[in-house]
Parts: sequence; structure tokens; C-alpha cells
Amino acid sequence: MGTAQKAVRGFALDIGSSRTRVWAPGAGVLADVPSGPVRRGRVTDATPHQRLLRRVADTAFGGALDETVVMLCHPVLAGPAEREETRRMVAGLGAARVVSVNSARAAAAYAGPSGGGPLLVVDLGAALTEVTLLVDGVMQDARLAEIGLDDLAEPGASPGVVVHTAAELVRELWREDTTGAVRGALGRGVLVTGGGALRLDLTGRLALRLGARLRLANDPATSTVRGAGLLLSSALRHPGGGPRRP
Repeated sequence: MGTAQKAVRGFALDIGSSRTRVWAPGAGVLADVPSGPVRRGRVTDATPHQRLLRRVADTAFGGALDETVVMLCHPVLAGPAEREETRRMVAGLGAARVVSVNSARAAAAYAGPSGGGPLLVVDLGAALTEVTLLVDGVMQDARLAEIGLDDLAEPGASPGVVVHTAAELVRELWREDTTGAVRGALGRGVLVTGGGALRLDLTGRLALRLGARLRLANDPATSTVRGAGLLLSSALRHPGGGPRRP
């Protein structure tokens, strides 16, 4: 008789400036809690996040992560050093494999199929505003500003600040685009995600500023981690998508 193989498990992880979310196939959202020390999308202290993930592992996986694959979301313009630091933090828990995906691709995966071609993803987050141009699911260009919903809590702050920022980031992409992809993406409709997608005072103004139809992500606050979960499920089904030691 052959030796029985262990079932490969996994979860998706999105460490946002405001919330940290964990999603697992067959279980859905396992955690949706305030983030530990995070500054404008950058983890400044790994310890609280490791404790959270350890609690999730204990509850969902019996504490063992040696046969677990983690799909880790990161801001679209996170640098190699930043991505590697966060990856090491997660790998330090004993995960067999850590795979990274940018937040725009993850959000687009959750939005569902809309055919190939160009897609603009606008992420109105708590501490960051990100605009990404995807073509056939691959990131072609992106812009980021360290302005988000949390800044609207400042005295005298207006929603127009976030709207203006997002519109200017789109215009920057358009000015640098030599292929017509941005124009095509605007014609197809702009995917808006993040907590700001729930605010009509932002999305209504943004649609007017861009002169484009907006597609609001379903459950936009968790669309990134859910999309990463879908990509994880696909990776686990693919030959060779199981665990490998990082």
C-alpha cells in the first residue's frame, strides 16, 4: 500500500493599513480584524501579525502550517525589499510556500470575468489610493498616492481630496500610455474597490471627473482577499501548485 498524501491547504492574506483579512477555501473569511502597526501599507512591526496568523492557524489548521500555501497580497507598487520582508514574516510561521499577488490583480479576479483586454482598477483604501492598468490580467502600469479615507477625518478635509487624487493618477497613466489601453479601459468601465467604493460621495464625483462608468466591486472592503483566495484555489488545483519550502 502506498503512503497516503496529506491534503494541501492554504489561505489568502491581505494586510491592509486599516484591516487584516484572512480567507481560506471552503471556509471563507477566517479573520477580519484591525491591523497591527502598518504605515501607508507597510508593515512596521511583524510581531502582532504573526500572533494573529498563529491564532488563525491554531483555529483553522490545528496549528500546523507545514502543508499550507499562503497567497499574500501586496500594494501594487510595493518594492522587492518590502515584499520580501513581508514574505519572510509569513514564511516564518512555517508555511510550506508563500506566493505574492498584487492587490489590483486580486481584486480583478474577484470581480469576475469581463473578457480580455485593458482594465483600470481604482483602489480607494484607508491610507492609500492606487490606480492600476491591467491588460489581460497582467499589470502594465500603476500609480500610488499616500492619501486615503483616514485622511478625511482631518479637520476641514473634503472627499474631493481623494477624488482629485484618484483622477490625477488616472490622468498620469493616460499621459504615459502609448498603446491606447487606458482609453480603452475607461470605455469599458473602471473597477473601483476598497472601502471608498462604498461611499457615494466619492464614487459619484469620481465618475463625473473621469467621464466613465464605474464598476463597484462586490463587497469591496474584502474583494482583494477574496480574489486572492480564488487565485489560491486555482493554484492549488494546478499541478505543481502544492507546497514548496520557501
